[in-house]
Amino acid sequence: MLPGVGVFGTGSTARMLVPLLRGEGFEVRALWGRSEEEARSLAQELGIPFHTSQSDDVLLHPDVDLVCIYISPPLTRQIAVKALGIGKNVVCEKAATAVDAFKMVTAARYYPQLLSIVGNALRFLPAFVAMRQLLAEGYVGELQVCDARVYGPSLLDQSYGWTCEELMGGGGLHTVGSTLVDLLSHLTGARAIRVHGLLRTFVRQNGAIRGIRRVTSDDFCFFQMLMGGSGSGRGTGTGSGVCCTVTLNFNMPGAFVHEVMVVGSAGRLIARGTELYGQRNGGNGEELLLGDSEGTGQEVKDVPLPHLRGLGSMVKALKDAFQAQEERRSWVRGPVAMASTFEDGLYVQTVVEAVKRSSRSGEWESVEVMTQEPDPNQNLCEALQRNKN
Repeated sequence: MLPGVGVFGTGSTARMLVPLLRGEGFEVRALWGRSEEEARSLAQELGIPFHTSQSDDVLLHPDVDLVCIYISPPLTRQIAVKALGIGKNVVCEKAATAVDAFKMVTAARYYPQLLSIVGNALRFLPAFVAMRQLLAEGYVGELQVCDARVYGPSLLDQSYGWTCEELMGGGGLHTVGSTLVDLLSHLTGARAIRVHGLLRTFVRQNGAIRGIRRVTSDDFCFFQMLMGGSGSGRGTGTGSGVCCTVTLNFNMPGAFVHEVMVVGSAGRLIARGTELYGQRNGGNGEELLLGDSEGTGQEVKDVPLPHLRGLGSMVKALKDAFQAQEERRSWVRGPVAMASTFEDGLYVQTVVEAVKRSSRSGEWESVEVMTQEPDPNQNLCEALQRNKN
């Protein structure tokens, strides 16, 4: 039996998610927006019977058993933790900080019978599912290098908001880079040990954001990761680990570019958009290994095609996880086993914050995932100490 769904958010992803859920048989029962006006407008457009700007009204809705949270990062932790606490299954976006991510992990561990996944849809994109399988089968031989690059137009909203603020989770590194950190770990079965990064904000003001307002979130980011600790046998057969580079540039008008390449001792695999190509050493050329069965399609505004296709595949997996169960909140792990867990979300946020530290220090930074919540006064004390110096 499929659960009733409550959706948090009125942005592009939430707008695309609702018809995808309905297409798989889910009933979207409630919608939350930052304001009554936003919630009412989208609810009327999409035919959702209940809308509100009060989060508890969705969480306590008797027909809502699965909560999908696609809102600004600073609000994610609060709603996700509360939803688990009252017995609702959760699919959500990333948190704003590693501390927030740790609190989400704690809640997920306390309620292991509930679904709690981070909605990184790239893991479900057929091209990356196939890439992971081919890596496991040894298509590229011993994995050596991963290279990812994403180029596109500005990520900023039309007006000043969280996307403009680095501390609120805005910027290319947090918004897009985090999904690539998670994806590369998923593909290789390894995690970053050390990172080195560079962040820049080239557009600090524009026609809509000016005066006393200034953009602090990055629109260009380049970082390297040394990966180790293979968990699945694909990644680090040699002692030197896998080298990964990621380049993000959101000052590029025109066609959106999304490419992920893995290179090994016997060949390479490259996912361009939604298609997968491969070439073995000594081969005559690159071959198409997996095309886009749905056609090239057109990108929905603000939702790149790889993410849209992955989101559709993730929703199908959710349906399979819930469908055969008699209880609306019951689910099985198999169909969503590849999903990013809250523990994965904590690791990713730790890497993101290490890259930010590296950009400030100019040095390689270690990735150390927290195992206990830090003293809430620690950040304040560190900030005071920096000011004193």
